[in-house]
Amino acid sequence: MKYFIIPLVVSLIVHLLKLAIDLFKKRFNWHRALGYGGMPSSHSALVSALAAAVYLAEGLSVAFGISVILAVIVMRDTIGLRGYLSRHGKVLNKLIKDLPDEKEYQYPVLEETIAHTWWQVAIGGLLGIILTIIAFYII
Repeated sequence: MKYFIIPLVVSLIVHLLKLAIDLFKKRFNWHRALGYGGMPSSHSALVSALAAAVYLAEGLSVAFGISVILAVIVMRDTIGLRGYLSRHGKVLNKLIKDLPDEKEYQYPVLEETIAHTWWQVAIGGLLGIILTIIAFYII
């Protein structure tokens, strides 16, 4: 049960921390609160917390190996794949803005900030591991 509960709680805590940072920097909005990106990465916290919980419960095991591979894929995609999507959104939004007004309204505004920086991913991952270690020994 620790494999399931701890990563979810850690992810929630990190996401709340992200919201607190946005409030402190006076850039909070509900779209950002429920969207992607920002410091720290709650996705990275979730998968690193899962890997840490499996390691603490089982040590070096097949389940730990699978969880580490999953974490690497998720963390890499938050920077790489979502980075490409962010850049594509910016370019497409610019192209749509260049259309005549009667055509422009036909297209939705695409999300431009769905990627994380490597720093946001690293901090999210580190928080995931640290909070999991703390929670694992408290529960």
